[in-house]
Amino acid sequence: MQFEELLEELTRRMTDGAFINATISQPRTKSDELKRIKVKPVEIKGQLHIQFEYQFERILKHENVTPEELSGHLQQLLVRFKQIHAEFSDEKIHVQLSKKFKVMWKSDKVNSGKVADLSHNRKKNYLLDENTPYPFLVRLGVQTPDGKVKKQKHDKFRQINRFVEFIDDSLAHLPKDRTVRILDFGSGKSYLTFALYHYLSIEKGLDIKVTGLDLKKEVIEECSRIAQDLGYDDLEFLVGDINDYNDETSVDMVVTLHACDVATDMALARAVKWGAKVILSVPCCQHELFSQINSPELDVMLQHGLIKERFAALATDSIRAELLTLVGYEAQLLEFIDMEHTPKNVLIRAYQTGRKPSMDDFTRYTSFKNLLNAEPFLEKELGDLLR
Repeated sequence: MQFEELLEELTRRMTDGAFINATISQPRTKSDELKRIKVKPVEIKGQLHIQFEYQFERILKHENVTPEELSGHLQQLLVRFKQIHAEFSDEKIHVQLSKKFKVMWKSDKVNSGKVADLSHNRKKNYLLDENTPYPFLVRLGVQTPDGKVKKQKHDKFRQINRFVEFIDDSLAHLPKDRTVRILDFGSGKSYLTFALYHYLSIEKGLDIKVTGLDLKKEVIEECSRIAQDLGYDDLEFLVGDINDYNDETSVDMVVTLHACDVATDMALARAVKWGAKVILSVPCCQHELFSQINSPELDVMLQHGLIKERFAALATDSIRAELLTLVGYEAQLLEFIDMEHTPKNVLIRAYQTGRKPSMDDFTRYTSFKNLLNAEPFLEKELGDLLR
């Protein structure tokens, strides 16, 4: 099969109604910041589109293309990548492209019974089903005993499922041959802590040990009772502060939700020093840079207090992601549904890769920091790890 024939075949198969999903991976050059692309069909305003999710080192981007645009779009991507996996309702294919674009095609016939999910503007397919009763959601007051989501809790149910999606995406980065150690700093009422435990332990059958840490004694006591009643033997809740928790030397996943201001930085630094494979952090109350920023070049924006506050928050999270990249993580800033603070929040997702930063990486970070005249707390916390 020639390269042109491959494009023609993929275009035909991705638009004939049998296409389920695909992954394009293995960039031809190490310097390519685009690492992989996930592809799936979606329906937008009654018309078929093919959605491309571009996974860069630090961000995700989406693009929807029409069937007429698909062939040219695939061509632009496949000259940059060496591999594509695609699943159809009756077939799975694996394609490898050589340096000279020789096509190696492997196909396995299947009868999976799957159909293409075109739910773009339709009802969301959740990892936790809307009509299935989950004991922890019933106990936390999100569901009725027969599995119906309570009217006033639909937003919370949506938030929990979004968080579970992030957990599911992280599975490949967690160890498979031993107990997975997970810490949740600032667990609060622990909706998401219970969801994490349920999904990894009950749904996925992983050997895990989860600790939720919070300063509110009454909340910790209530969460402990619920965990005990549900038989969640490997989920514990402790009263404590991020700074005072020294019971671990190595952790696999650190979750920190709504740790205020530099408490987020403390948790991130602690996670890095523990060698956490996965970090999930939703910051809040980012005040540190607000008082530090002094940049005449940005005065058109920063003269307005509201804009300065928002910019400071965005700059803070961008710096956090960049610093995590400089100590060997693949860091991304993603949108997270957060009903308790703002309609949309930023989630920092970081996977440990061990990638060594280049001098250009350090120069980019330093240039941005100097533009703002900022001295980020997280940089100080990471200390020698940045040298």
